Amino acid sequence: MRMGKVIGTVVATRKDPSLEGVKLLVVENLSLDQKPEGGYVVAVDAVGAGSKEVVLYASGSSARQTAVTKDRPVDAVIMAILDSYEAHGKTVRLA
Repeated sequence: MRMGKVIGTVVATRKDPSLEGVKLLVVENLSLDQKPEGGYVVAVDAVGAGSKEVVLYASGSSARQTAVTKDRPVDAVIMAILDSYEAHGKTVRLA
C-alpha cells in the first residue's frame, strides 16, 4: 500500500472490454511529508477520488481484490481517500 496524490486522468477509447466504465487516474507517489517521492502509477479508481486528493493505492495482485477490480487486468487500485494520518507522533489533516 502506498500514499499518492491524484494528478491527472487517463482516457483510453480502445481498451480491454473488462475495463469499460472504469475510471483511470494518474497518481504521483508521496512521502509521509507529502512531497513527491518519484514515480507515478495509473490506477483504477474504486472510491470516487478526484484531482489533487491524497489517496492510498495498492498494486500487484492486491489491486484485483476490490469489487471494482475483481477479475480485471489491473495492477493498481485507489482504495481510500485520506482525511488524515498520524506518523512519528504528528497528525496530518488533509480534509
